[in-house]
Amino acid sequence: MKAQALSDNSIMDYMVVKKHLEINPDHSINEDHKAKATGVSCDTVKDLVILLYETALLSSGFSLEDPQTHANRIYGMIKLSLGIDKDDPTNDDTSTSIMQEIPPLEGHEDTSRMEEVD
Repeated sequence: MKAQALSDNSIMDYMVVKKHLEINPDHSINEDHKAKATGVSCDTVKDLVILLYETALLSSGFSLEDPQTHANRIYGMIKLSLGIDKDDPTNDDTSTSIMQEIPPLEGHEDTSRMEEVD
């Protein structure tokens, strides 16, 4: 028993399944990506590839080390698809200014109270 406790665990290495990523070059996403990659900047192509990889990780059940970076890439791709310059500094406080412009609901104070029972 002592020999088993101190034995080398390399025997079990062959049983561990290695992770691998398969890419289908005939998939429409990959074909369109290759066709559009010639006219787009290198950083955008890199972000698209990393975004595709991280999305594959998420859909396979893995977690990301930095989900905020993944979210920022998604926002960047949304800006790119809308034609907004992703390096353009915009005011991110628009949600607070929009909330200030919305008038309060009429009769709001009555809806939060319960009806009084005789």
